Amino acid sequence: MTTQRLVWMNGQLVSGDRATVPILSHGFSRGSAIFESFGVHDSPQGPAAYRMDEHLKRLRRSADLLGMEMAYDEAQIADAVAETVHANDIGRGLIKVMAYWGEEAIVQMVPDRPLDVAVFAIPNGGELHLDDASAISACLSKWRKLHPETVAVEAKATGNYLSGYLARKEARDRGFDIGILLSTDGFLAEGSTESVFLVRDGAVLTPPLGRILSGISRMSVLEMADAAGVPAREEVLRGEDLFTADEIFTAHSGVKVHPVDRFEDRDLPAPGPVTAKLLEVVEDTLSFSDDRFRHFFQFL
Repeated sequence: MTTQRLVWMNGQLVSGDRATVPILSHGFSRGSAIFESFGVHDSPQGPAAYRMDEHLKRLRRSADLLGMEMAYDEAQIADAVAETVHANDIGRGLIKVMAYWGEEAIVQMVPDRPLDVAVFAIPNGGELHLDDASAISACLSKWRKLHPETVAVEAKATGNYLSGYLARKEARDRGFDIGILLSTDGFLAEGSTESVFLVRDGAVLTPPLGRILSGISRMSVLEMADAAGVPAREEVLRGEDLFTADEIFTAHSGVKVHPVDRFEDRDLPAPGPVTAKLLEVVEDTLSFSDDRFRHFFQFL
C-alpha cells in the first residue's frame, strides 16, 4: 500500500499508511472480514464500475449470512467508491471493499458492533493483470471445497479462502497456474478465486449454486452466453467431466473469460470456438461497444 494512495475508511479519506487495523482485530485474527472486488473502467462518460450494484448486494448478503451488521448501506458504500476512485484517479483498476471488525478482540468471539468499512482503489499493473486473457493451466486439487454445513460458503469471507490458498499453492508446486476444487462429496466446485466452466458439444456448463460462491462474473458469463446464442446451463458435474470437456475456461473479477490450455496432462484449445465467441462479447462489453450490457456498469 503506497502512502500516496487514498483509502476511504469509515467516512473519511486517509493515506495508505494509515489504512491499518490492529493485528489482534477480529477481522484479522479470526478471519471474519467480508469483502468484494470489482473492476473500474475508463468509459466515454468517465470512470465506470462493473456491476457494483450486484457486488454490494452480495456484500450485504455475506453480512446477513454471517449474522453481521453493516454500518453503511449500499448507497453509502457506492458513494464511497465514487469518492475513492476520483480521489485516486486510477483509470483501469480494481475496487476492493472490506467490511470488518477493526478493534482488538483478544478473546471475544462475537463482537456486538457494526462492521467498519474500507474502500481501496487500486490501479492496474504490478500484481494485477486485469483483462489479460492469456491461456492458463489447471489441475485437479487434492483439497476440497468447504462443506456448506460447516460455514456459509456463499459468504465472501476472508476465512473461507484458506482452502483456496492451499489449492493455488498445490497447483503452483505442481507447475500449474490454478487448482480446481471438488466439493466434499465429489462434485465439481470452483477454483481458488475462479468460477469454472466447461464446454461440451457446443454448450457451456457450470456447477449450480449451493456449494460455491455466487460469482458475479459467473452470472455475467451466463447472461452473455445467452445473448450470444450459446447454450449455457447450470449442471451438477464431477471431476471426471473435466477430463472429457471440449474446452475449459474460468471467470473472475480480473478476467471475465480465461481460457485453459492444459488440464492435468490434457492439452486443450485455448480459446476454443465457444470460448472465443464469449471473449468477443466480453471485449465488446468492456470497450462499451455493446449496448446490450450497458446496464452492467455504474458510472461514478
